[in-house]
Amino acid sequence: MNASALWSPQNVQHCFDFLNNSCPRNVRSTVSLWAMYIFMVGMTVLTMSGNMLVIISIAHFKQLHSPTNFLICSLATTDLLLSLTVMPYSMIRSVDSCWYFGDLFCKLHTSFDIMLCTTSIFHLCFISLDRYYAVCDPLHYVTKITVPVILIFLLISWAVPLLFAFGLVFSELNIHGIEEYVASIACNGFCVLIFNKLWGVMASFITFFFPGTVMVGIYFHIFTVAKKHAKQIAKIPNTMKCSSSMKNTISAKKESKATKTLSIVMGVFVFCWLPFFILTIADPFINFSVPEDLYNAFLWLGYFNSTCNPIIYGLFYSWFRKAFKIIVTGGIFRADSSTLMLWPTNT
Repeated sequence: MNASALWSPQNVQHCFDFLNNSCPRNVRSTVSLWAMYIFMVGMTVLTMSGNMLVIISIAHFKQLHSPTNFLICSLATTDLLLSLTVMPYSMIRSVDSCWYFGDLFCKLHTSFDIMLCTTSIFHLCFISLDRYYAVCDPLHYVTKITVPVILIFLLISWAVPLLFAFGLVFSELNIHGIEEYVASIACNGFCVLIFNKLWGVMASFITFFFPGTVMVGIYFHIFTVAKKHAKQIAKIPNTMKCSSSMKNTISAKKESKATKTLSIVMGVFVFCWLPFFILTIADPFINFSVPEDLYNAFLWLGYFNSTCNPIIYGLFYSWFRKAFKIIVTGGIFRADSSTLMLWPTNT
């Protein structure tokens, strides 16, 4: 990321006026300052509240206790932790271009940032695998997607990003070979993760392009299989015309809903994260000339995926909507609320 703005003579204010070699603070207009804080605080609160609703719904309502929903609950926990431990500090840094919380916490914050964002992406990948078996191999879904399998998914989703993030940040492999450049821009109040060419590519591949490609490929295959099933239903003989008509109507509705859901899942995921990781790869190859505000904008666009997750994986399903309504209206405090039927038992 371009750090030249930190040394611009136009910036007369500093992060720490009482310290030598203090980073210049980004001076913004009052309108820009309020607009940024309102947007970022609103996004943080929305991410927090949306994922809390998903967690409470799955934990409280017994009908939602299923292997698939445990995976969704873990995803919501990841996104909730991101909103609590990462986004508030990133907000202050993005607005002021200053880090006020010390070097050690800078490394911890950066590690948690990478870990939780990667964990969220890994969860989305495993959810796509779960949906693959549900749609493409429904007869064997119950035997293949079991609680032990979900636990393996969760172990991979949490352990791999944790080891990768903390190992990379604290080993400083990401700045190997560019130490002189990093030293030249370092100052008190500086907390930005800078990648050399190798790790800019490697980190982006491990955290986004590999799981993202798997996810998009799986969803594309699901869509293809769903289309194939719809065509097979359409070929039912005329002797079963009445039944066929009914089945075709149901199939058309399911196909329309599946197409819409898959399109939104893939579209939001790619839209939110692709620009940031392209920037991460490109920055060291263009001599770290990416403007700081552009970097922050793409970073928050990536965070926005965690805001959208509870909407996509929660509000798209009628039983989650009903659970949310019960929670918001206070019905959750009824003695029998945990056993309420959120959908008919015969469906």
